Amino acid sequence: MTIQDDKQRWEQEQVEPTIGRFPERKATFTTDSGIPLERLHVPDEAAAHTYAEQLGFPGEYPFTRGVQPTMYRGRLWTMRQYAGFATAAQSNARYKYLLSRGTTGLSVAFDLPTQIGYDPDDPLAEGEVGRVGVSIPTLHDMEILLAGIPLDKVSISMTINAPAAILLAMVIAVGKKQGVRLDQLRGTIQNDILKEYIARGTYIFPPTPALRLITDVFAYCGEHVPRWNTISVSGYHVREAGSTAAQEIAFTLGNGIAYVRAAVAAGLDVDVFAKQISFFFNAHNNFLEEVAKFRAARRMWAKIMREQFGAKEPKSWRMRFHTQTGGSTLTAQQPDNNVVRVTLQALAAVMGGTQSLHTNGKDEALALPTEEAAQVALRIQQIIAHESGVADTVDPLAGSYVIEYLTDQLEEKAAAYLAQIDALGGMLPAIEQRFVQKEIETAAYRYQQALDNDEIVVVGVNQFTEDETVVPPLQRIDPAVEQAQRDHIQHIRATRDQAKVNAILAQIGTAAHTNTNLMPLFIEAVENAATLGEICTTLRNEWGEYQETF
Repeated sequence: MTIQDDKQRWEQEQVEPTIGRFPERKATFTTDSGIPLERLHVPDEAAAHTYAEQLGFPGEYPFTRGVQPTMYRGRLWTMRQYAGFATAAQSNARYKYLLSRGTTGLSVAFDLPTQIGYDPDDPLAEGEVGRVGVSIPTLHDMEILLAGIPLDKVSISMTINAPAAILLAMVIAVGKKQGVRLDQLRGTIQNDILKEYIARGTYIFPPTPALRLITDVFAYCGEHVPRWNTISVSGYHVREAGSTAAQEIAFTLGNGIAYVRAAVAAGLDVDVFAKQISFFFNAHNNFLEEVAKFRAARRMWAKIMREQFGAKEPKSWRMRFHTQTGGSTLTAQQPDNNVVRVTLQALAAVMGGTQSLHTNGKDEALALPTEEAAQVALRIQQIIAHESGVADTVDPLAGSYVIEYLTDQLEEKAAAYLAQIDALGGMLPAIEQRFVQKEIETAAYRYQQALDNDEIVVVGVNQFTEDETVVPPLQRIDPAVEQAQRDHIQHIRATRDQAKVNAILAQIGTAAHTNTNLMPLFIEAVENAATLGEICTTLRNEWGEYQETF
């Protein structure tokens, strides 16, 4: 069979059924000069063997060229803007503003107390309520946050980890109140606790019970909420901590392997839960390496799922991922330059085949983005989608000598890291021995040395600097928000049925030491006005808290 014959076979088996469900955006795609663009460009026959083995066709193993046969010709990536601040009502207004400007999915940022399971009136929450995200301690807050947003039509992504199952329980409860069936809910919870021990620090419980919460979510959603992505294995924060692109691939996939192993050990069917696993990557400035990074990661995950875990269904092999442009690459100096950085990074994500994309605001090195900055960031995505032409053919950089070389090299380097992790006994022992953390710390130190020695250039920071400091208008959080949230949660406690709350919290405490799936109990708890902090405190009392070793 020639490669052209194979392409014809792919079009019949993959493309035609896909177009039946998602018609392409146009009948024909051409450049500005009228040159027609094929759906997929393939090499000549001399390269056929290597092509079939290493690249294949979009929507087919090993998915190097993309997870969907037609990619953006049929449906563009989900355009998200990561947003959340102050109260649920204020964040809801921002979501509606973004939706009115063309955002196609919401991405919720939570404040630090919510992320680590404290209510706003807890002494440890002082000074942090509503600051870096929205405060959501109760179901009532989640109802306000999602008011007027149809959960069967808008995909909701939530960057939440240690208490992810509880926040998902709130969304499920809101969906029930909206009359949305569980199998219609669409969205993602990050739910990736291992990278918290590595790179971010918003953990609560020790690893073993934390993993149990994750597998409980896998099991519950596999049966009841099949369209929900139960985890978003995050390389984003690994990269923000200072890793290289190769380390981002390796440590993200290492965490993914650990989650799959935990789920299999819990008796779950890999071909059920694997379809609901998604990933989350960073996009940095080195354009060619970033495009290659996405392609290499996708190919590696397909091999891991098919060869290591024996997954049988192609959907279990697919790596679907969200991308966010690199927050750590943004500079406080000359913030307008960040628009250029974000554009390059977003373009790399699209050329690499992302399913979902968030573009940072130009002012995020200084504060949460203003409405104006958020709109400019969204317009970047829309211009790439509708004016650049890069969405009109699948995997447009495939076949470039340097792109294929970089894809192979990144796969090789990431595979070497995974071999080292396996030799240590897996990701959890590698984290406990601080192997992963030390590798990231070393990479971050080397980068800083290179910057300090002018071996690399960051425009406006160590070269092409300006004497004037320009500070754009910044988003400020009113300190009164904190007291308002304290008063609010105290009112919730004063008006609920305390006996019911005590009873359900007691059930959660007992179930923490059994194999009972905790998700139904969490849903019942939030529906009876138990707070996030109360549920987390109950589990803290049963499981303890994680203490990092140095």
